[in-house]
Amino acid sequence: MSYRNVQNVYKQNQILNATPKKLVIMLYEGAIKNLKLAELSAAEKKIEQTSNALIKAQDIIQELMVTLDFENGGEVAENLNQLYNYFMTELIKANSTKDSESIKKVRESLEELRDTWIEI
Repeated sequence: MSYRNVQNVYKQNQILNATPKKLVIMLYEGAIKNLKLAELSAAEKKIEQTSNALIKAQDIIQELMVTLDFENGGEVAENLNQLYNYFMTELIKANSTKDSESIKKVRESLEELRDTWIEI
């Protein structure tokens, strides 16, 4: 088995054995990682890499939106939904302008949310 296959199996096992809280944290970390990549790519004027990283981050944020439990989450779920919608709008704009500052603002907000989840 190749190193890459071992990595994939390990990652799948992490996901399958993770608690719901850990899954949310993993999603945040994935989005943050892609936004960091987008920031670096934008600074280097690598348009396609920037776009791909932003799209991956948007996909992850979309997954976070889908998992919101409005019935049990009440106001918290509503507030997170509004934040995620804002992030999506900002990332769509950033993808058209390749503005690394906009990307950074969303990344920093996601880092704060991730840190909050870790503390819970």
